[in-house]
Amino acid sequence: MITQQDGVVLMVEKQIQTKSSRWRDFLALTKARITAMCVMMTAGGYWLADSAQGHFVPVSKDTGFWRLMLLLLGTTFVIAGSCALNMYLERERDKLMERTRERPLPAGRLEPWEALLFGGTLSVAGVVILALAINVLTAFLAALALVLYVWVYTPLKTRTTLFLLVGTIPGAMPPLLGWTAVTNQIDWVGGCLFAILVFWQLPHFLALSVMCQKDYALAGVQLVALNQGEKQVRYQALFYSLLLLPASLSLIPLQVGGWLYAVIALNLGCWMIVIALHAAVGLRPSRWAPRLFFASLIYLPVLTLGLLIDQLI
Repeated sequence: MITQQDGVVLMVEKQIQTKSSRWRDFLALTKARITAMCVMMTAGGYWLADSAQGHFVPVSKDTGFWRLMLLLLGTTFVIAGSCALNMYLERERDKLMERTRERPLPAGRLEPWEALLFGGTLSVAGVVILALAINVLTAFLAALALVLYVWVYTPLKTRTTLFLLVGTIPGAMPPLLGWTAVTNQIDWVGGCLFAILVFWQLPHFLALSVMCQKDYALAGVQLVALNQGEKQVRYQALFYSLLLLPASLSLIPLQVGGWLYAVIALNLGCWMIVIALHAAVGLRPSRWAPRLFFASLIYLPVLTLGLLIDQLI
């Protein structure tokens, strides 16, 4: 028999669970894993710029530490806010895809206005932090990435296959933000870091689009495979994999990467090219797409780790 005290306890527990569930839903709006990866790339760009200039500030020194923390905080807010705004705009399409229909908005656990307010507040706060605590250039680049991702890339997904090219710009911005936070300029090294991320994203998403083609088709996403045929996807994957290799090796003549980085970049780049070549000559999609996607997942963290270790030694 449930007493009055038991009823109160159950009511309190239910309220706690509801609040906890709402916080998890708001966290889901930020696409936490994607945000975390982008923030780590920003930190890598910051560290690389500082170490390349010969004045890397260790974490034990408050000035460098707090500047880095403010950079990461502002970047986190901008990326998380843009992800929330993206989910706000795509809430109806997300209902159509199996892998997204349980997100907070299509599932009805959060109201659209909550996502809009949440994403907008985070985004504005992030840009302001970067402008006041870092520099105007970094804040401008973050704001540009936000606008392109939310208001250009997202609407274009159902209109043209060019959305993929547009989406690489905000996707490649994180390491450049870290670089400009130190240098306050866009130079050749920053441009090369940006190019590596651009050419990495393209074969990565092309492989993913083949693997999830049916799901994307339900939402009306204009995939290359659907509009131009799977053969065109194969050729594009090879083309961008070929461009990725010289982009990654360009850091060597710029004296940012040494012999260790050169070996790692060369091997990773050739690995991507070999898989893309197999795709181009007619390997079944069920075989080449997962292989290229897996290789792309390995490529970026290993290349980044190799570059950081190279700087240390």
